[in-house]
Amino acid sequence: MVGAATEPGVSALLTAEDGAPVALENADAGSRILLVCEHASRRLPRRMGTLGLSAEALESHIAWDPGALAVCQLLAASLDAMLIYQRFSRLVYDCNRPPDSPGAMPAVSEIFDIPGNAALSAAERLARTEAIYSPFRKGLSDLIKTRVANRRPPVIVTMHSFTPVWHGRPREVEVGILHDSDSRLADAFLADAAEDDAFVTRRNAPYGPQDGVTHTLIEHGIHNGLLNVMIEIRNDLIASKDGQRVLAGYIGDHLGKALMRLEP
Repeated sequence: MVGAATEPGVSALLTAEDGAPVALENADAGSRILLVCEHASRRLPRRMGTLGLSAEALESHIAWDPGALAVCQLLAASLDAMLIYQRFSRLVYDCNRPPDSPGAMPAVSEIFDIPGNAALSAAERLARTEAIYSPFRKGLSDLIKTRVANRRPPVIVTMHSFTPVWHGRPREVEVGILHDSDSRLADAFLADAAEDDAFVTRRNAPYGPQDGVTHTLIEHGIHNGLLNVMIEIRNDLIASKDGQRVLAGYIGDHLGKALMRLEP
């Protein structure tokens, strides 16, 4: 599996200096929870330059999900869970989108045009797919197959963050619990969180299946009959280490109780 950050990632797009597109942490985890962070990094491969974007844009939410990886790492430690994540920016390839989706290599993200993604040729799209998406998809799939073969089917939990203001409109929701056709884990999480007023927690907000954001859940969770959920955190709440610890505690507590509801 292409999974360790030290493995070379040489391809038409990546160099040995870039390293592998996928990283794996806590590989010997005892928990069934498998944490997935598709938008963990804002790094760009050396050959991609800046995609024609300013430093400000490349540090913003359009390039990655700020705080999401940090929360995942805290959860991996507290829950003894395995973590797999993407090491390059969603602007190169958004691993929560299939290759035929316009959002996989977006030419526009919110208020930003992305010159380096404008009018990509079929060959350029294929190079990005093969360098970024395919190893991530295979790495996650291989982990799942191994767990299933060992009679330890994983629970898929994908972690994201979202901007507090979208196209000039503030967002009240603080934690989103997202699902597609399989709502078992989301239902259990929300039932438990209903008794906790620490954060404004809502179902399929600020996004939902209609926005095309449940690709990983469908591809790796639903198609394998596995419990799955996608968690979105408003990124101003996890901009600091203290905030990250608080939200990791909130999510870990309700996730653990949700699994107990489903698997007493």
